[in-house]
Amino acid sequence: MAQTAIFGPFFAMMLLTLLVWVYMYIRRIHFITGSNIRPRDLAAPGALAQLSPAAVSNPSDNLKNLFEIPVLFYALALYLFVTHQVDSAYLTAAWIFVAFRTLHSAVHCTFNLVLLRFYLYLIATLAVWFMFARAALTHWGS
Repeated sequence: MAQTAIFGPFFAMMLLTLLVWVYMYIRRIHFITGSNIRPRDLAAPGALAQLSPAAVSNPSDNLKNLFEIPVLFYALALYLFVTHQVDSAYLTAAWIFVAFRTLHSAVHCTFNLVLLRFYLYLIATLAVWFMFARAALTHWGS
């Protein structure tokens, strides 16, 4: 298997982050301009979050979430590439992570059904923990 295959899901996660970032700003700008909020009204820390409805704050919360567990995914992908360990099991887990994080983001940024979002997050995160455990065991076992 080509070791560079891991960069498919790697860049797909980056694309997801970009899309959520753009969506967040679209929602924020629309809210701010539609509400006639002045920039000075937003100067205090957390002011926008306090004024924003869920349709505006959820994409922001999701963007923050994309810098939590995905950071571990990026590190693992780079580790697997550098150590020439990319195989079909890692690649499948990586794509599962990306697919379920994409679904999680879609739910979080739109209708935000919390229980569904939780299960999507759980499945995605378990895929990363699988990658981590397998890589750690391989590393410590050699």
